[in-house]
Amino acid sequence: MPLNIPNLLTWFRIMLIPVFLGVFYLPDTTLSLHHKHLVSTVIFALAALTDWLDGYLARALNQTSAFGAFLDPVADKLMVAAALIVLVKLGYVDMVIAFIIIGREIAISALREWMAQLGESKSTAVSMLGKVKTVFQMSAILLLLCHESLVGLPANTLGTLLIYLAAILTLWSMIYYLKLALPQIARNK
Repeated sequence: MPLNIPNLLTWFRIMLIPVFLGVFYLPDTTLSLHHKHLVSTVIFALAALTDWLDGYLARALNQTSAFGAFLDPVADKLMVAAALIVLVKLGYVDMVIAFIIIGREIAISALREWMAQLGESKSTAVSMLGKVKTVFQMSAILLLLCHESLVGLPANTLGTLLIYLAAILTLWSMIYYLKLALPQIARNK
């Protein structure tokens, strides 16, 4: 495991997950719900920023590694799953939407692992559709965690709209990746 700045940022993101979850276990007398929303939004935004930054630095500093390529998406999926579970518990996201998003992440991760074993990992590389899905998903989660009005617009309403759009894009991208893998699936029954 190479210890470089990008991998350290990824580990930092993973270490933020229990902190993020812990915020919601604090009694309301210690931290009001309003402040829990604020702190969790900042933590999630920091995690999203480190996600972008570790990828940028890995390329800019020529510090890409197989371990980093493995760990980075794991960290992302864990943070998104943690946030969705919290949002379901708070009643801000429907359980079906969370299941669609988390289920797709697990299914596509398994598909990518299988394709890599077949030497076909390039056929299920991240697409522009996957990147757009991620932007909608991260934006929705940030807005739902914030749960306040932003410049007069209700963050929870915007977040709900975006999370539904993210779920649609999630299903669409899953179908896209499965179609790409279909020839290999048919060959390797």
